Amino acid sequence: MGKGLPYSHKRGPHVEQGITKLRIEVDDVVVVSATAAAIGWGTGVLQGLPEGNLMFLGAIANVNFAGSGADANLVDTWSGDFGVGTTPADDATITAADVDLIPSTAIGAATAEVIATVRAESTANGVFFNNTDGSLEVNFNLLIDAADITDDESVNITVKGVVTLSMVVIEDD
Repeated sequence: MGKGLPYSHKRGPHVEQGITKLRIEVDDVVVVSATAAAIGWGTGVLQGLPEGNLMFLGAIANVNFAGSGADANLVDTWSGDFGVGTTPADDATITAADVDLIPSTAIGAATAEVIATVRAESTANGVFFNNTDGSLEVNFNLLIDAADITDDESVNITVKGVVTLSMVVIEDD
């Protein structure tokens, strides 16, 4: 067998590969909104998941966070939580499918609106996802603690880093 054929198989359809590894470079702005003095929440869609029946093997995120540095609506020492899941956050909690890829992870207090790299890893290895319709996506969900955003305002948080997911695409219906 020539040396080109094995490399071609690595680039083929996900359903024909052994383990599929998605390395997602994150450089995105997540808009986080708060109502009154409540917890603020927002979501950034990173990308879609491969189509098919997926056996999730694990994930790791190494990301950092930054406000604009001059946003009067964001406390300089803000803190919160983030998680990665197959659904976007739709309220001030990130639970269930909002964090089914990487669980909710606390992020410590910012310094001048910046939080250094935070590492988080999956705890739900061996989970099965039916993505035969191709609708599942990778969502980066972010919460900012209550009273860290001015009442009824939105802030932009820049998220940078890498989220890596590993899975096996068993088959596609």
